Amino acid sequence: MGFKQLQNTIGVTFHDESVLKQAFTHSSYVNEQRGKRIQDNERLEFLGDAVLELTVSQFLYKTFPKMSEGEMTKLRAAIVCEPSLVKFAELLNFGELVLLGKGEELTGGRQRPALLADVFEAFIGALYLDQGLDVVFTFMEKYVYPRVDKGEFTKVTDFKSQLQEYVQQDNLGEIIYRIVQEKGPAHNREFVSEVLLNGDKLGEGLGRSKKEAEQQAAARALIMLGAAKQS
Repeated sequence: MGFKQLQNTIGVTFHDESVLKQAFTHSSYVNEQRGKRIQDNERLEFLGDAVLELTVSQFLYKTFPKMSEGEMTKLRAAIVCEPSLVKFAELLNFGELVLLGKGEELTGGRQRPALLADVFEAFIGALYLDQGLDVVFTFMEKYVYPRVDKGEFTKVTDFKSQLQEYVQQDNLGEIIYRIVQEKGPAHNREFVSEVLLNGDKLGEGLGRSKKEAEQQAAARALIMLGAAKQS
Protein backbone atom coordinates (compact mmCIF):
# COMPACT_ATOMS: atom_id res chain seq x y z
CA MET A 1 0.00 0.00 0.00
CA GLY A 2 1.25 3.48 -0.88
CA PHE A 3 0.39 6.95 0.35
CA LYS A 4 -2.03 7.50 -2.57
CA GLN A 5 -3.94 4.35 -1.62
CA LEU A 6 -4.10 5.41 2.03
CA GLN A 7 -5.59 8.76 1.01
CA ASN A 8 -8.14 6.96 -1.18
CA THR A 9 -9.04 4.67 1.71
CA ILE A 10 -9.67 7.44 4.21
CA GLY A 11 -11.22 9.77 1.62
CA VAL A 12 -8.78 12.62 2.21
CA THR A 13 -6.38 14.18 -0.31
CA PHE A 14 -3.50 15.98 1.42
CA HIS A 15 -2.61 19.45 0.12
CA ASP A 16 1.02 18.74 1.07
CA GLU A 17 1.79 15.04 0.74
CA SER A 18 5.25 15.59 2.25
CA VAL A 19 3.58 16.19 5.63
CA LEU A 20 1.82 12.83 5.32
CA LYS A 21 5.09 11.13 4.38
CA GLN A 22 6.83 12.78 7.34
CA ALA A 23 4.26 11.22 9.70
CA PHE A 24 5.53 7.79 8.63
CA THR A 25 9.24 8.64 8.70
CA HIS A 26 11.09 7.03 11.62
CA SER A 27 14.24 8.62 13.03
CA SER A 28 16.26 5.53 12.03
CA TYR A 29 15.43 6.24 8.36
CA VAL A 30 16.49 9.89 8.67
CA ASN A 31 19.80 8.85 10.25
CA GLU A 32 20.62 6.73 7.18
CA GLN A 33 19.74 9.50 4.70
CA ARG A 34 22.63 11.80 5.55
CA GLY A 35 22.84 14.95 3.48
CA LYS A 36 19.15 14.86 2.61
CA ARG A 37 16.74 17.31 4.22
CA ILE A 38 14.30 14.79 5.66
CA GLN A 39 12.45 15.23 8.94
CA ASP A 40 11.32 12.39 11.20
CA ASN A 41 7.83 12.14 12.70
CA GLU A 42 8.64 13.02 16.33
CA ARG A 43 7.38 16.62 16.23
CA LEU A 44 4.19 15.52 14.46
CA GLU A 45 3.76 12.83 17.10
CA PHE A 46 3.89 15.52 19.81
CA LEU A 47 1.20 17.54 18.02
CA GLY A 48 -0.96 14.51 17.26
CA ASP A 49 -0.97 13.47 20.91
CA ALA A 50 -2.56 16.81 21.86
CA VAL A 51 -5.08 16.67 18.99
CA LEU A 52 -6.12 13.14 20.01
CA GLU A 53 -6.63 14.24 23.62
CA LEU A 54 -8.82 17.14 22.46
CA THR A 55 -10.95 15.21 19.95
CA VAL A 56 -11.51 12.24 22.27
CA SER A 57 -12.31 14.58 25.18
CA GLN A 58 -14.92 16.44 23.13
CA PHE A 59 -16.49 13.17 21.96
CA LEU A 60 -16.79 11.85 25.53
CA TYR A 61 -18.11 15.18 26.82
CA LYS A 62 -20.86 15.27 24.21
CA THR A 63 -21.69 11.57 24.13
CA PHE A 64 -21.87 10.87 27.88
CA PRO A 65 -23.49 13.93 29.50
CA LYS A 66 -23.75 12.22 32.89
CA MET A 67 -20.17 10.90 33.00
CA SER A 68 -18.02 12.39 35.76
CA GLU A 69 -14.67 14.05 35.11
CA GLY A 70 -12.87 11.10 36.71
CA GLU A 71 -14.69 8.53 34.55
CA MET A 72 -14.06 10.56 31.39
CA THR A 73 -10.38 10.79 32.28
CA LYS A 74 -10.19 7.00 32.74
CA LEU A 75 -12.01 6.25 29.52
CA ARG A 76 -9.95 8.76 27.52
CA ALA A 77 -6.77 7.20 28.87
CA ALA A 78 -7.96 3.78 27.69
CA ILE A 79 -8.74 5.12 24.21
CA VAL A 80 -5.42 6.94 23.68
CA CYS A 81 -3.14 4.40 25.38
CA GLU A 82 -0.51 2.56 23.33
CA PRO A 83 -2.41 -0.76 22.80
CA SER A 84 -5.47 1.12 21.50
CA LEU A 85 -3.44 3.33 19.16
CA VAL A 86 -1.73 0.21 17.81
CA LYS A 87 -5.16 -1.27 16.98
CA PHE A 88 -6.14 1.89 15.11
CA ALA A 89 -2.83 1.85 13.20
CA GLU A 90 -3.23 -1.83 12.30
CA LEU A 91 -6.79 -1.23 11.12
CA LEU A 92 -5.38 0.98 8.33
CA ASN A 93 -2.20 -1.09 7.75
CA PHE A 94 0.03 1.81 8.79
CA GLY A 95 2.93 -0.60 9.39
CA GLU A 96 3.32 -1.14 5.65
CA LEU A 97 3.98 2.56 5.04
CA VAL A 98 6.56 3.28 7.75
CA LEU A 99 9.95 4.41 6.44
CA LEU A 100 12.57 2.63 8.56
CA GLY A 101 16.32 2.38 8.72
CA LYS A 102 17.79 -1.01 7.75
CA GLY A 103 18.74 -1.88 11.33
CA GLU A 104 15.30 -1.07 12.67
CA GLU A 105 13.71 -3.07 9.85
CA LEU A 106 15.86 -6.12 10.58
CA THR A 107 14.94 -6.10 14.26
CA GLY A 108 11.20 -6.13 13.50
CA GLY A 109 10.55 -2.42 14.01
CA ARG A 110 7.63 -2.46 11.59
CA GLN A 111 5.61 -4.57 14.06
CA ARG A 112 6.82 -2.84 17.23
CA PRO A 113 3.78 -1.57 19.18
CA ALA A 114 5.43 1.64 20.42
CA LEU A 115 6.49 2.54 16.88
CA LEU A 116 2.99 1.93 15.45
CA ALA A 117 1.37 3.96 18.24
CA ASP A 118 3.78 6.84 17.57
CA VAL A 119 3.00 6.70 13.84
CA PHE A 120 -0.74 6.91 14.50
CA GLU A 121 -0.22 10.01 16.68
CA ALA A 122 2.04 11.54 14.03
CA PHE A 123 -0.57 10.84 11.34
CA ILE A 124 -3.24 12.65 13.40
CA GLY A 125 -0.82 15.57 13.77
CA ALA A 126 -0.22 15.64 10.01
CA LEU A 127 -3.95 15.41 9.27
CA TYR A 128 -4.61 18.35 11.60
CA LEU A 129 -1.82 20.50 10.10
CA ASP A 130 -2.82 19.81 6.51
CA GLN A 131 -6.61 19.59 6.74
CA GLY A 132 -7.72 21.23 9.99
CA LEU A 133 -9.67 20.04 13.01
CA ASP A 134 -12.99 19.31 11.25
CA VAL A 135 -11.36 16.69 9.00
CA VAL A 136 -9.70 15.11 12.06
CA PHE A 137 -13.13 14.84 13.70
CA THR A 138 -14.53 13.22 10.53
CA PHE A 139 -11.66 10.71 10.50
CA MET A 140 -12.19 9.94 14.20
CA GLU A 141 -15.94 9.48 13.62
CA LYS A 142 -15.12 6.85 11.00
CA TYR A 143 -12.28 4.93 12.63
CA VAL A 144 -12.13 5.61 16.39
CA TYR A 145 -15.47 6.65 17.90
CA PRO A 146 -17.41 3.60 16.64
CA ARG A 147 -15.06 1.37 18.64
CA VAL A 148 -15.92 3.36 21.76
CA ASP A 149 -19.61 2.98 20.91
CA LYS A 150 -19.13 -0.79 20.62
CA GLY A 151 -17.80 -0.85 24.16
CA GLU A 152 -14.22 -1.90 23.37
CA PHE A 153 -12.95 0.21 26.27
CA THR A 154 -15.64 -0.62 28.82
CA LYS A 155 -13.30 -2.75 30.94
CA VAL A 156 -12.02 0.40 32.61
CA THR A 157 -15.39 2.04 33.03
CA ASP A 158 -18.47 0.78 34.88
CA PHE A 159 -21.24 1.82 32.49
CA LYS A 160 -23.89 -0.17 34.39
CA SER A 161 -23.39 1.97 37.51
CA GLN A 162 -23.45 5.16 35.44
CA LEU A 163 -26.69 4.11 33.74
CA GLN A 164 -28.27 3.29 37.09
CA GLU A 165 -27.25 6.70 38.47
CA TYR A 166 -28.55 8.45 35.35
CA VAL A 167 -31.95 6.72 35.58
CA GLN A 168 -32.32 7.26 39.34
CA GLN A 169 -31.27 10.91 39.19
CA ASP A 170 -33.98 11.75 36.66
CA ASN A 171 -36.52 9.21 37.99
CA LEU A 172 -36.80 7.63 34.55
CA GLY A 173 -37.99 4.22 35.74
CA GLU A 174 -36.66 0.67 36.06
CA ILE A 175 -33.61 -0.79 34.34
CA ILE A 176 -33.56 -4.53 33.48
CA TYR A 177 -30.85 -6.56 31.71
CA ARG A 178 -31.53 -9.79 29.90
CA ILE A 179 -29.36 -12.19 27.91
CA VAL A 180 -31.16 -12.70 24.61
CA GLN A 181 -28.66 -14.90 22.78
CA GLU A 182 -25.66 -17.18 23.34
CA LYS A 183 -23.45 -17.87 20.34
CA GLY A 184 -20.48 -20.08 19.54
CA PRO A 185 -18.95 -23.23 21.08
CA ALA A 186 -18.52 -23.60 24.85
CA HIS A 187 -14.81 -22.63 24.75
CA ASN A 188 -15.52 -19.51 22.68
CA ARG A 189 -18.96 -18.41 23.84
CA GLU A 190 -20.38 -14.97 23.06
CA PHE A 191 -23.36 -13.41 24.83
CA VAL A 192 -25.82 -10.81 23.57
CA SER A 193 -27.44 -8.66 26.25
CA GLU A 194 -30.27 -6.15 26.04
CA VAL A 195 -30.95 -3.39 28.53
CA LEU A 196 -34.55 -2.27 28.95
CA LEU A 197 -35.97 0.88 30.53
CA ASN A 198 -39.61 0.40 31.56
CA GLY A 199 -39.81 -2.48 29.08
CA ASP A 200 -38.38 -0.48 26.14
CA LYS A 201 -35.05 -1.59 24.66
CA LEU A 202 -32.35 1.04 25.13
CA GLY A 203 -29.23 -0.78 24.02
CA GLU A 204 -27.67 -4.08 23.04
CA GLY A 205 -24.20 -5.42 23.83
CA LEU A 206 -21.98 -8.32 22.81
CA GLY A 207 -19.33 -9.86 25.08
CA ARG A 208 -17.30 -12.93 26.00
CA SER A 209 -19.10 -12.99 29.34
CA LYS A 210 -22.58 -11.99 30.47
CA LYS A 211 -21.06 -9.13 32.50
CA GLU A 212 -19.14 -7.76 29.51
CA ALA A 213 -22.25 -7.98 27.30
CA GLU A 214 -24.26 -6.07 29.92
CA GLN A 215 -21.56 -3.38 30.20
CA GLN A 216 -21.62 -2.88 26.44
CA ALA A 217 -25.43 -2.70 26.44
CA ALA A 218 -25.28 -0.07 29.20
CA ALA A 219 -22.71 1.95 27.21
CA ARG A 220 -25.03 1.96 24.19
CA ALA A 221 -27.97 2.97 26.41
CA LEU A 222 -26.04 5.93 27.80
CA ILE A 223 -25.26 7.09 24.27
CA MET A 224 -28.93 6.77 23.31
CA LEU A 225 -30.11 8.69 26.38
CA GLY A 226 -27.48 11.39 25.86
CA ALA A 227 -28.43 11.82 22.20
CA ALA A 228 -32.14 11.98 23.08
CA LYS A 229 -31.47 14.64 25.71
CA GLN A 230 -29.47 16.82 23.32
CA SER A 231 -31.97 16.63 20.43
